[in-house]
Amino acid sequence: MRLDGRVAIVTGAARGIGAAIVGAFAREGAKIAALDLDARGVEVVAASHSARGGQVMALRADVTSSADIGRAVDAILGRWGRIDILVNNAGGFAVLRLTEEIGEDEWQAILASNLTSVFLCSKAVLPVMKRQRYGRIVNLASVVGRGGAVRVTSHYAAAKAGVIGFTRHLALEVGPDGITVNAVAPGTTATERVLNVRTPEETRRVAEAIPVRRLGEPAEIAEAVVFLASESAAFITGATLDVNGGQMMA
Repeated sequence: MRLDGRVAIVTGAARGIGAAIVGAFAREGAKIAALDLDARGVEVVAASHSARGGQVMALRADVTSSADIGRAVDAILGRWGRIDILVNNAGGFAVLRLTEEIGEDEWQAILASNLTSVFLCSKAVLPVMKRQRYGRIVNLASVVGRGGAVRVTSHYAAAKAGVIGFTRHLALEVGPDGITVNAVAPGTTATERVLNVRTPEETRRVAEAIPVRRLGEPAEIAEAVVFLASESAAFITGATLDVNGGQMMA
């Protein structure tokens, strides 16, 4: 098992890609703290894997709040004594809007959930990882942070481009401490949220524009995250791994 005994945090773990990452990590032997604002949703995810022998702790946390994150880190250290892996997956957007239709509060909220959360969670675990001289941080970016592959919203695209820039700089900063920092940039993926923001016809057109002629699946994104969190990727840092079916080729 590629993550046997490792302690991992996965944010935005109640559904979609986050829930798939929890499942993949549990299968690979990790102990997982599954964080989400949706307490009931993350408890269901944790219970389903715990019933199959996994070690998954559900924690309700707002990852835009440093106080919530600090409490979660304390709970994880209290139970398992270390933190080896952080997956910054929380974020997303709910409605397609033109830029002139985006209010300032919505702009700030999308940047907070998609970008500031990555900073706050990384900041919280770095002292632990530095003491251990070991850590793996994997940030979920997006194909739209890499280029204009598909129309989303300008605040989400800006936040995900920021995640890629943050990933590169943090990798440079903490590499000497035994910590790698990488990103995964998924293409359009068939999660409940993604399917809800477009009509079925719009989704079909998006899929037809992808060279492999389909959307990605959450499990496919999760496999990329497992790789970057594992020892197989020990010499990879500051990279952004495109998992997009050819939707955008850099």
